[in-house]
Amino acid sequence: MDLPQQESGPSRRPAGRSSYSPRAVAGTRGYTKRWQRILPWIISISALVYVFGYATDWERLVEATRQANLPLFVLVASLDKLVFFFIWAWLQAEALNRLVTPVPRRTVLSIRAGSELFRAISNPLADAAFLLGISRLTGGRLDAIVTVALVPFVTHLVVLLLQLSVTLPFLPVGSNGNEFVVMTAILGWSVLGLIVLGLRFAPAGRMPGVARALAWLERIPIRQLMPFIVWFAVLAVFDVAIQGVATRAFGTPIPWIVLAGRIPLLYLALAVPSVGNFGVREFTWAELYAGYGDRDALIAYAFATNAIFLVWNVLIGVFFLRRAIALVGEVRRTRKSGEAVPEPMLHDALDG
Repeated sequence: MDLPQQESGPSRRPAGRSSYSPRAVAGTRGYTKRWQRILPWIISISALVYVFGYATDWERLVEATRQANLPLFVLVASLDKLVFFFIWAWLQAEALNRLVTPVPRRTVLSIRAGSELFRAISNPLADAAFLLGISRLTGGRLDAIVTVALVPFVTHLVVLLLQLSVTLPFLPVGSNGNEFVVMTAILGWSVLGLIVLGLRFAPAGRMPGVARALAWLERIPIRQLMPFIVWFAVLAVFDVAIQGVATRAFGTPIPWIVLAGRIPLLYLALAVPSVGNFGVREFTWAELYAGYGDRDALIAYAFATNAIFLVWNVLIGVFFLRRAIALVGEVRRTRKSGEAVPEPMLHDALDG
């Protein structure tokens, strides 16, 4: 059988014809996925090497840990983790029931708990397991995935910006770091305003994703989001109180108003991809509160907090081990079949 002869010289394509290649697109997506898995490890390892290899006096760090009231600290940090875990899972269940479809709250809690086991090593894997579980629970509804991923994130971001704005006038005058609070508040509100304007006035006809977002947002009256804002405001007050007690138990008392004014900066920094927030939390906490305690003691406090949260991630996941095994099996089957595994575009630092 004769084969068609290839033309020598440069290849010719009809004018205006795109050079779209499904294989090239798949390769690009695979490359992006690999970086998403590797980047958190690079960031955490780099930050840990800097913090503990160059910026820490180990003798002073150990001494600060010895002087801490460790039983009280462990109790308070554990309460912090468990309260945020249960409230976050409950808010996600409420978002589904209020805005999408009735679902058993216990099932949402068990899916969330099963995914916690993987949060000890990878936030993206934990997010994928949770969102895939929600997708299966709601019959593959896209609005369910958008709701549990977007509603808590947006309402919590609003509360963080409000917290920055309310505490700003009460921060100690001349205190180092206040300029970052001011800059973050201005930048945060500006970005939020630009996003709202973009969704409102963007040419939706040319941007199908924006059109779908507008259609989804138009179905949700602002008053339906108010309970979530109220709950995150309550959590913000609890967070300042529990962090205040924990820092005092560790021997690094920080003024309450300074905690309230700078905790939002911590959570924005923790949105950077990392492994269990290790490295990022220690560096950020030491920088934010450098004027309110010994640097080594601040680093020891942040590291101990991460360690306790890691232990609870594992314990919660092990308690719901059957659900965890089912979730990771579902993620693997979905990836092998070539289907897209749902993942949030952004990860809230409180969510884990």
